Amino acid sequence: MIEVVRGDITKIKVDAIVNAANSSLMDGGGVDGAIHRAGGNAILEDCKKIVAKQGGCETGEAVITTAGELPAQFVIHTVGPIWYGGNNDENQKLANCYKNSLKLAVENNCKSVAFPSISTGVYRFPKEAAAQIAVKTVSEFLSNHSEIEKVLFVCFDDENESLINRELSKI
Repeated sequence: MIEVVRGDITKIKVDAIVNAANSSLMDGGGVDGAIHRAGGNAILEDCKKIVAKQGGCETGEAVITTAGELPAQFVIHTVGPIWYGGNNDENQKLANCYKNSLKLAVENNCKSVAFPSISTGVYRFPKEAAAQIAVKTVSEFLSNHSEIEKVLFVCFDDENESLINRELSKI
């Protein structure tokens, strides 16, 4: 089941929330900053361990940490693509964010996952295209993975909520 909710992803009670992280995995702005602030130091400490082990996180990839003080069990950090006009494989990289996040959720026995609108803020990915990619990728993944029972798209604004709802009405 896929649903859209309007609100603050740091308040959502699911097994895993997805963070639109930066490649350093260190506290950034937007969704990333909000998740780090609300979740507390435990998330940053886990991120530091990942960085020490493998370096950062590449665009389209995902890593998982504790959720600290958030109402979720885990935070899945994924690095969305910066929009450079669509000529740098941005669409595939964004799809990989959703796919790799869901793979980590399955590997960690998560039944419910909440996503923000990845890359549509300071990374300037066109919101309409991002909504199409998000809904298509998640619905395709769920059609082959019944382990995940619920995916929420958590929208912070009217525009993303409307775009995601429009894409969901097509499936």
